[in-house]
Amino acid sequence: MPWLRLIFLPLSALLLAANGPLHFTLDSQASSVSARVAYLFMSYKTVRFTTMDGDITIVPDSPYDATVDVEIDARNIEAPDSMTLRELQGRDFFWVERYPTLGFSGTGLTMKDDTHGTITGNLSARGVTREEELHVTFDKPPEQAFASGAITLTGEMEINRRHYGMRSFPLVVGEKVKITMTARMVPAGT
Repeated sequence: MPWLRLIFLPLSALLLAANGPLHFTLDSQASSVSARVAYLFMSYKTVRFTTMDGDITIVPDSPYDATVDVEIDARNIEAPDSMTLRELQGRDFFWVERYPTLGFSGTGLTMKDDTHGTITGNLSARGVTREEELHVTFDKPPEQAFASGAITLTGEMEINRRHYGMRSFPLVVGEKVKITMTARMVPAGT
């Protein structure tokens, strides 16, 4: 009955993996991060970060033990115009010459239901690190992801740019920044 062994071994490996931590890697080609801020009190400007890397570990029996690490290359920004791009990369905002990356390190996941939760973690920008919350929605319950491969999460957070040393142009650029993320995560090692 060698055919039975061919079925039983992968199935038992899958069941064992489902009880332990689930490790995922960010598919950077299918993921995005954008930031939207009020501009001249009448409109908004949105920028997109095009280069990122990261991973997430979810513990199905203990979601609060989840970890998230995402690094964003602040030098690779798509902006609506060249003037905005220059300002964002300069000293008044991201100062990419001195601080080339942004980071988010999630230290816990609180699930509200099977697919909605909040990741508490530390956001780092311009040498400042502050605790923030990323409100997330998974496309399927995280513990089901390994059975079907990839999992996608979308997330939003709102920050005050002034808390990260970005204080310039207070009459032109709003203080609150809405950060939106879509991350396609694939099982690590695939």
